[in-house]
Amino acid sequence: MNQPIVNISHLCRSFDNKEALKDINFTVEKGQVFGIVGENGAGKTTLIKHILGLYQAQKGQVRIFGMDPVKHPEKVLAKIGYLSEEPELPLWMTVEQILNYNAAFYENWDTAYADQLIESFRIDRSKKIKALSKGQKARVGLCLAQAYRPDLLLLDEPSSGLDPNVRRDILLEIINTVCEEGRSVIFSSHLLEEVERVSDHLLMLSHGEVLLSDSMESVLLKHFKCRIQHNDNNPMDELLKMNGLIHTQPVESALELNFFAEEQSILEQFQSLQIELISHRKMTFNEIFRVRSQTISGDPS
Repeated sequence: MNQPIVNISHLCRSFDNKEALKDINFTVEKGQVFGIVGENGAGKTTLIKHILGLYQAQKGQVRIFGMDPVKHPEKVLAKIGYLSEEPELPLWMTVEQILNYNAAFYENWDTAYADQLIESFRIDRSKKIKALSKGQKARVGLCLAQAYRPDLLLLDEPSSGLDPNVRRDILLEIINTVCEEGRSVIFSSHLLEEVERVSDHLLMLSHGEVLLSDSMESVLLKHFKCRIQHNDNNPMDELLKMNGLIHTQPVESALELNFFAEEQSILEQFQSLQIELISHRKMTFNEIFRVRSQTISGDPS
């Protein structure tokens, strides 16, 4: 078997006695678009800084391409293309100059590919970086992160604050990168619809904890919202023990139960308890995130 591109096991991190990451475990395989989603302050950027080797694990282990990124930064970073929300670009350079400057550092730099990206993004090569809009800077940053065809493209909130057209360009380029060449992408964002649109695997974080780690297909297929009549005849003890139940809440005269399970399994459990459903449906990704965030304490109610 091929080793994972990223392998994080039992990673913990604290700042001033405040836990920023709590026992994080996940792997990223070759060819995956791996989405990390969470509210601002969830721990996404702290996690990415461990992948880049900017932070050393206080507890647990971080392996990127089988290596410790803190001990082997040159070997690891040579395989990673990185773009953050605010690309740090030398403002005094022109676009042409920064392309040439970066090309000198990477032996795998693909000048034709860089030219193709700049052209498709409609960037004026003669303009200085300081004269570009935020969206144009993001496009230049994406070009620089991809032009040497890294094995891992790491995007930390790359489209936050950008207009929809720019966001769409960036996401399409992510998809093309993975589909055409089988490279891996880690895409971190608090914009749920973007993560849902491009990711094939999901890591959901809140307050430094993993709420969910699964394929996007499974996440969307197996989350259900069910409603039953809310009355004293309901066997609450049995309801709260149902397999796959993650959250309950009263809604007007009904009781809403949220599950992560196969649909048939959910229906069979209600049938065995002789409880009639008012309704049941799949949850939207926004609903999944909201419900999962409410259950961080582990209490389904």
